[in-house]
Amino acid sequence: MCDLCCSPAPGLSRRGLFSGMVALAGAAALPRQAFAQAAPPQNAISPDEVLKRLMEGNARYAANTPTNQDYSAGRAARASAQYPVAAILSCADSRVSPELAFDQGPGDLFVVRLAGNFVNDDGLASLEYAVKYLNTPLVMVLGHSGCGAIDATIKVVRDKATLPGHLQEMVRELRPAVAAAKAGKPDDLLAAAIAENIRRGKRRLETAKPILAEFVASRKIKVVGAHYELASGKITLL
Repeated sequence: MCDLCCSPAPGLSRRGLFSGMVALAGAAALPRQAFAQAAPPQNAISPDEVLKRLMEGNARYAANTPTNQDYSAGRAARASAQYPVAAILSCADSRVSPELAFDQGPGDLFVVRLAGNFVNDDGLASLEYAVKYLNTPLVMVLGHSGCGAIDATIKVVRDKATLPGHLQEMVRELRPAVAAAKAGKPDDLLAAAIAENIRRGKRRLETAKPILAEFVASRKIKVVGAHYELASGKITLL
């Protein structure tokens, strides 16, 4: 055998050849995912897509055919990050559960709850966090039928009732919606005031500077108002 056949190529030693083979074998052993681009987070979708997903989920809930039953699925993965598709300002009423009403699982919704679902600075800050830092594309104000907080405010406005403790602060926040609804002389003042409160909350969030208003103007998010019917479980958009 000639020296040319037995000699390594110029610049390539036996040690270098061995090292290259080891590197190649190591690369082959890596999982395919290491070379794939990371999947986008689940909330990297449009506000309209999110709204469609929520309303379809509510239809399943109202029909008693929910798909979310295994709440342990994905628990370990959620421990490191969250990607909620919607931020919801909801009433604290124990009969209203946005995750169930929209048939969504843990980590899907960023929910702020307080009696009367009105917008105050604390709740606004939470919603700003969801939009600014969690990239949540949809914000919803979710009111419901038979709201006790608004009914109590009606009694204060119309009947001069007094409420104890910090409940007076709640009434102060809800009074403008009740007064506006009352001025329209509706047949059902409670229903009208509930709807007016939802619309007012929606408008305030749409114009809340500096964060939400900017995101709305750039069409990065959408703010919607919705009404949950306790008896049927159905949600309608206002």
